[in-house]
Amino acid sequence: MKWLIAAFSVFAMVVAPVVAHAEEISVSVKGMVCSFCAQGIKKTFSAQKEVEKVAVDLDKKIVSITTKQGESVPDERITQAITDAGFEVVEIKRQK
Repeated sequence: MKWLIAAFSVFAMVVAPVVAHAEEISVSVKGMVCSFCAQGIKKTFSAQKEVEKVAVDLDKKIVSITTKQGESVPDERITQAITDAGFEVVEIKRQK
């Protein structure tokens, strides 16, 4: 039994660091003022394979993107998508 516990502990120490987490990305956007704007941005990011969830807060002018586990969306792609939609990225913050 002790051998089984020891083997499991070693396995957990080796595998645990490899498990990747989802990423929370918060994007401050200048110029986003209506629900139509929010729907367009939400649709754009929801179509990306790395994205799990998108929420838009019009009052705070924030687009919140949650990636799938182990995935990421580069800042350049976020900026390009926002710019293509006619808005300006003020700041991008990431949390894991």
